[in-house]
Amino acid sequence: MTDHDDMSALLGADGPFARELPNFAPREAQQTMARAVQHAIAEREILIAEAGTGTGKTYAYLVPALLSGQRVIVSTGTKALQDQLYFRDLPKVRSVLGTRLKTALLKGRANYLCLYRLDQTVREGATFDRTQAAQLAAIRAWSARTRRGDRMELAEVPEESPLWPRVTSTPENCLGVECPFYDDCHVVKARREAQEAELVVVNHHLLFADLALKQEGFGEILPGAQAFILDEAHQIPELAGQFFSQSISARQMTELAQDSLHECTGITGAIGMLLEPVEALQEAVRKLRLALDPLPQRGAFQQLEASAAVRVAMHDVRELMASLTDVLAAQAERSRGFANAHERAANLSERLDRIVEQQGEHDVRWYEQFPRGFALHATPLDLAAPLRAMRERTQAAWIHTSATLSVAGNFDHFARQLGLDDPHTLSLESPFDYSAQALCYLPPALPDPAARDYTERVIDAVMPVLQASNGRAFLLFTSHRALRLAADLLQQRVPWPLFVQGSAPRHRLLEEFRASGHGVLLGAASFWEGVDVAGEALSVVVIDKLPFAAPDDPVLQARLDALEQSGINPFMAWQVPSAVIALKQGVGRLIRDVSDRGVLVLCDPRLSTKGYGRLFLASLPAMPRTRELAAVQTFFATATVTAGQDS
Repeated sequence: MTDHDDMSALLGADGPFARELPNFAPREAQQTMARAVQHAIAEREILIAEAGTGTGKTYAYLVPALLSGQRVIVSTGTKALQDQLYFRDLPKVRSVLGTRLKTALLKGRANYLCLYRLDQTVREGATFDRTQAAQLAAIRAWSARTRRGDRMELAEVPEESPLWPRVTSTPENCLGVECPFYDDCHVVKARREAQEAELVVVNHHLLFADLALKQEGFGEILPGAQAFILDEAHQIPELAGQFFSQSISARQMTELAQDSLHECTGITGAIGMLLEPVEALQEAVRKLRLALDPLPQRGAFQQLEASAAVRVAMHDVRELMASLTDVLAAQAERSRGFANAHERAANLSERLDRIVEQQGEHDVRWYEQFPRGFALHATPLDLAAPLRAMRERTQAAWIHTSATLSVAGNFDHFARQLGLDDPHTLSLESPFDYSAQALCYLPPALPDPAARDYTERVIDAVMPVLQASNGRAFLLFTSHRALRLAADLLQQRVPWPLFVQGSAPRHRLLEEFRASGHGVLLGAASFWEGVDVAGEALSVVVIDKLPFAAPDDPVLQARLDALEQSGINPFMAWQVPSAVIALKQGVGRLIRDVSDRGVLVLCDPRLSTKGYGRLFLASLPAMPRTRELAAVQTFFATATVTAGQDS
């Protein structure tokens, strides 16, 4: 074990990182965070560390983690960050420290090629169109040479290709030890490596699937860790809600029905027993989806119970799920596949009954519908209790870090959501000089965001800023409707390349935006975070409205009602803090490097007209603010002059 001063020595100006890594900049904030992480791991404490952009938080937790002598799980919010951490950052830190510790990368099962399902897909000889046939050929060729079987390696088959679900497994359809390809299984190998490693890099989806439900079957790996480090921890409250929910979807039921029929091949008399109950269930699921049609896309369970058509259709689905389960029970002895299908049917039937009948005050029951399906959910009203119980079971250190966890320096909202009682907290400001590198422009005379012509007025206010910056902008919207309207309005008005979310996969839009040099990118929710464009290609970030959560979310509505009943103002205690953290994520896109310069345009007039607006502004990095367009034009004009002098 190293002592505290070692962190300063290792990460300081005369340390091995500064000597061996080009472009490594020693930062006081990074050393402070490394010491706090080291202490938390040693003492098994709970730590919340907010580290502004540019702090170097990845090294600040990897260095003490690798030196701790403890088994550590590092979890990230996205698979992209997971890969970056494992393939780029971790090798550098290990090499500088000279450590030989075993490390492993582990993703959810759907990320790994399943050799059995690939073999089945090839044997079925289904008629694929030309694109899919070429993709299948590419997957087959890759399967012969890949060591990990991680689909991230095969960039030529897009992530959204319908072939991936056919050549990867789910917990339901995996044959386990009875699989003829078990000895070469990529999932089994990845799990084994993770079990033997001292540091494992996972993502939040996998971590919570395992800790909350054991549904990925990775229960052997995560126990026994002495420390959990959660990067991008601001995503945890929403994700935890998904994993502590009970859910059932139309897709799960129809997939079960189809798999049951497939299993009949070659088993005498099975089709005669199964065809009728399977077709009846599929028809009942279709009727339930049709009965939901007149209702809002998502809503509380009371709305379902108020509709006679939905009540009848739901009753039929439950009856037919139960009878299919009985028929499968009679066939379960006849094949491994039937035994698996029976187990799935019993599980789904029980879950459906529990969600429909549950009247407890601790859960919010709600539904959502999709173009061709629906899902029913029961979500805990308060996540603090299950999360607290989960952490107590591990008896480990829990370290939560992100650039956006506090509201005006206060961590209460984040801590309350996760049930973190009396955590150690640390707030580290970004080392970037926002007062010199950035300017915040609050356009004057914009109407209330509820005004019908609000998006048109925002575009009018933003056009002169884009002219001053010569494009090079992100326009971030709180709704897809506003995004589409803005795209239509700008199509006619701008000479720069326009990149609109939804017109191509996110990574391609970003690559093309960077390459264009003067692009204007329009994005909604998923572009507010995890997007890194350093340098001149991005010099303006526009945010149309304060990102308050959509009022149609039945879980949020129930939580707000519960706060109100306990005498707390739900708007100030929940909605404002959540929106502040989301806004900070969007703002964080602007300055990504010590040499970046840029203008932040915050259009929402409530920042100045409402008392809570001050809380939003106080939570942002300290930068000069202006209502004068001339100040924005001067900011960009001086940047051009300086660039001319430098060249």
